[in-house]
Amino acid sequence: MALERDSLLHKRYRIIENLGQGGMGSVYRAIDENLGVEVAVKENLFTTEEYARQFRLEAVILANLRHPNLPRVSNHFIISEQGQYLVMDFVRGEDLRQRTERVGPLMEDDVIQIGAAICDALSYLHSRRPPILHRDIKPGNVKITPDGHIILVDFGLAKVIQGNQVTTIGARAMTPGYSPPEQYGTARTDHRTDIYALGATLYVALTGVIPEDGLARAMDTAQLTPLRKRNTRISRRLAGTIEKAMSVDSMDRFQTADEFKRALLESKSRTQQLVGTYTVAPPPHDMPAPRTVTLQSIQLTHSTSPDTDQPFVSPRKKQLMRESRIRRIIIGVLLAVLASGFIFVNYFFPGLLSVRAQNLFAMSSGTNDPITIIPVTPTDALELPPSPPPEEEPTPDVSLSTPTQFYVPTPIGAESLEIAFASTRSGISQIYITDLLGSKLRQLTTMPEGACQPSWSPDGTRLVFTSPCRYKNDSYNDSSLYIINADGSGVQNLPSVPGGDFDPVWSPDGREIAFTSSRSGHMQIYVYDLEEKSLLRLTRTPLGTSAHQPAWSPDGGRIAYAYSRNDDVYQIWLMSDIGNNQHQFVRSGDQFSDNLPTWSPDGKLVLFHQRPTGKFAFPDLMMISFEPDATSVKLNLGILSLDDVDYSPEGFWLAFEGSGVRGADIFFMTVTGANQTKLTDDPSDDFDPDWRPVIK
Repeated sequence: MALERDSLLHKRYRIIENLGQGGMGSVYRAIDENLGVEVAVKENLFTTEEYARQFRLEAVILANLRHPNLPRVSNHFIISEQGQYLVMDFVRGEDLRQRTERVGPLMEDDVIQIGAAICDALSYLHSRRPPILHRDIKPGNVKITPDGHIILVDFGLAKVIQGNQVTTIGARAMTPGYSPPEQYGTARTDHRTDIYALGATLYVALTGVIPEDGLARAMDTAQLTPLRKRNTRISRRLAGTIEKAMSVDSMDRFQTADEFKRALLESKSRTQQLVGTYTVAPPPHDMPAPRTVTLQSIQLTHSTSPDTDQPFVSPRKKQLMRESRIRRIIIGVLLAVLASGFIFVNYFFPGLLSVRAQNLFAMSSGTNDPITIIPVTPTDALELPPSPPPEEEPTPDVSLSTPTQFYVPTPIGAESLEIAFASTRSGISQIYITDLLGSKLRQLTTMPEGACQPSWSPDGTRLVFTSPCRYKNDSYNDSSLYIINADGSGVQNLPSVPGGDFDPVWSPDGREIAFTSSRSGHMQIYVYDLEEKSLLRLTRTPLGTSAHQPAWSPDGGRIAYAYSRNDDVYQIWLMSDIGNNQHQFVRSGDQFSDNLPTWSPDGKLVLFHQRPTGKFAFPDLMMISFEPDATSVKLNLGILSLDDVDYSPEGFWLAFEGSGVRGADIFFMTVTGANQTKLTDDPSDDFDPDWRPVIK
């Protein structure tokens, strides 16, 4: 039975409306009364013991997903004899189905952007350990947010593959037109099932028509209508790419989401962008409220446009297409004039333009050629060299027919500077160390249940870390702290009690380790004295609140930390090194949540991350000076996805965790955001970077 409007679920979630209902359950929009934010609550009415066991397994895995094109699962619970529930971000905006109904078939460029964004999400899901299949990709599950970002929603049918076993939240479900033949039981589903569904979704976005059903095609009772027959404006290359993704035989499809993404981008000579940066035009502010949809458990009915061979194009769409053609003509004329002027000046006055100016012209000319990044070692890491060495490297060709090139300086001493980080590349999280050239990567730990959160001792000879740690999480309730030498020897376990110790950080004098522990029943900050072998509890916040993520000031006299009066809204506080004078340092209000403070090496600045509490968004990197009445400011570094920042020892560079093609990777850059460099590149997640102090 569907939940009534205004009813209170699990003593926390106030139901606002039913967004969709079917045989397996419903999807609700609700208010989390603890946090005052909107959430989506997915209900599954199957409550048998086996389904309950599967539900708990998948819910834990889904709750640990972190990707810019996926919503965050924030809670899960089972109500006996009623149902199972997943709570996730409520993503505002319009879905792809609503957009095609509003404007008609989409332009090729928009469809490629949408396809690339969803491919990034699928690459992330498929590369998890264990892999996750979405299994219900369709226009209604592709959301476009008010700022134009693309989010893949609805994990109620997500399927987790563990060895030879398969578990699924809810029952098997098919959506005719979007489900491949194997999803009807003709063969085992795998990651190529999602590739087919995404191809069908893009087919609809380009034509406004649902394609022929996959099972009917497999039984030779129907054939796929060529995409260009429904929309003659589509390029042959893009049409062939999408039709390949929809092949009846999974072996004939793209074998990975990355392969599909590359084909989409190459169909229009597009270069790859950072994960999370693919966007389209946002929905209008005056868009009517979305219609309630009906979900079916197994058999879903569908319909096509009244005229299946002539796609609908709305008057508004025609107007936008005319305006787009006019803009392209104007831009083309301007570029032609600029190019003619450049050729004239360069021919008659060859010495007038420097190599750097020519590079700038090539970079700003709108070429779609790929950009080649050439690392060099300059004498000043902030300055670009005037040209490559005359004997070792030729001057780059800056003609528009060759790839555009520019120079990214490599830090001086990069072969000796090192960063420790955690990675799941071995199947479970372990600690690794690498230099800034990536040439000296080595695995440090081999903990049976994983390791993460490395923190260097001030002399750079030892690390403290957290274990067990199978993958990245906000807290580790069954963990302890360990110390290990930089060469991997001498592992020792610090004293612990049940509840979990994590977030370790070394004091500047090397004598103490501050950390978070849940041993009191909720997260509090403690300090362990390595010499005295004594423990001191620094925070004693009320039950229902939490304090974690301690960060020691360089002089050792203060500790910054994240304090929360509820589950998700954190603020940055300060206290002395013995827990006195606890007070709020950053005042952002309840609209923002601040966490992960880190001090600059001179102790004059504190960096932290800030997220809005009422909507999905990437965290902003904020800065506040350690002065009376200081206010925080946002650092605009030109990076969309940036988390867990750490200063280099001299304070000139920042290491951080960013989104890679299939997972999180470690990057570094200058404190001004220049010279952004990807340090790790692995399909697994790399996280928790910590810069090694210079060994004296």
